[in-house]
Amino acid sequence: MELTVSSSPHIRSGDSTRRIMIDVLISLAPALAAGVIFFGLRALALALVSVAAAVAAEWLWRRLAWQYSTISDCSAAVTGLLLALTLPATVPYWMAALGAAFAVVVVKGCFGGLGQNVFNPALAARALLLLCFPAAMTRFAVPGAQLPLLGAVDAATAATPLHTMVMPALPEQSLLDLFLGRTGGSMGEVSALALLLGGAYLVWRRVIKLRIPLTYLGTVAVLTLIFSRGQDHLLWMLYQLLSGGLLLGAIFMASDYATSPATPGGQALYGIGCGVLTVVFRYTGLYPEGVTYAILLMNAGSWLLERFTPTRLFGAPQRKGGLR
Repeated sequence: MELTVSSSPHIRSGDSTRRIMIDVLISLAPALAAGVIFFGLRALALALVSVAAAVAAEWLWRRLAWQYSTISDCSAAVTGLLLALTLPATVPYWMAALGAAFAVVVVKGCFGGLGQNVFNPALAARALLLLCFPAAMTRFAVPGAQLPLLGAVDAATAATPLHTMVMPALPEQSLLDLFLGRTGGSMGEVSALALLLGGAYLVWRRVIKLRIPLTYLGTVAVLTLIFSRGQDHLLWMLYQLLSGGLLLGAIFMASDYATSPATPGGQALYGIGCGVLTVVFRYTGLYPEGVTYAILLMNAGSWLLERFTPTRLFGAPQRKGGLR
């Protein structure tokens, strides 16, 4: 019998960056479709502008840096689409393009490219836009509003469920409205059903594992149930889970490979930390939504969680203390 000896790694996989990114794009299709259904063709146009700006910025940055093109891996397209889904459908097109370029060039490119970025590019770009243009970023159209495809948007706006819960009071919308998407908000976060369908696809394709999303959502559920501000504690918790960008952040943002821990223990602590910070920001922050800054702060501590939760090497004795 002939024995072939070779160096590690010995695991072979058909996965590639391009395949994973295409799966993410497919998983985001239901959320984008829901945005188009509830906010019209302007939502689709906004997404296309954001994706195009991200791809163009990626191409230009790599060319100026004398590096090989990475457009074909579709990572820039994913960043542009994720950013678009976190934006209100009423924002001007140039704002989406500005955010997409910032995400690709500054947040990702300046740190070395895909896999080297410390922060989630789409969320970092959203945080920048919220800081620079708070009025535009908090102006949400009501579902079914006829938003013009071109020109300035002058449509009816309404408070989101999270704005109502700041009072504190339960929203006028039913849980079914929030589940299907008949509520105001960013164009990709309004339909919990669409986001869950996309998340189920990613799990089925083994692109993500449930550890981070479940610990994230579970922490928010427990804390909002214990520290409820409504008369019906269970109803308050359910509204918190279905409102805002929590599902979008937990499924698609927090589980980002580059910005989350690689160790199982680190992932669990990471999800718990995201959940705790989200509740703290929602209860005490200036803005009713806390998902963006919660995930970005945990991105910064991701490496530390990996150090404190090392994996045990096969056949090696277990070490005491994660920093040795």
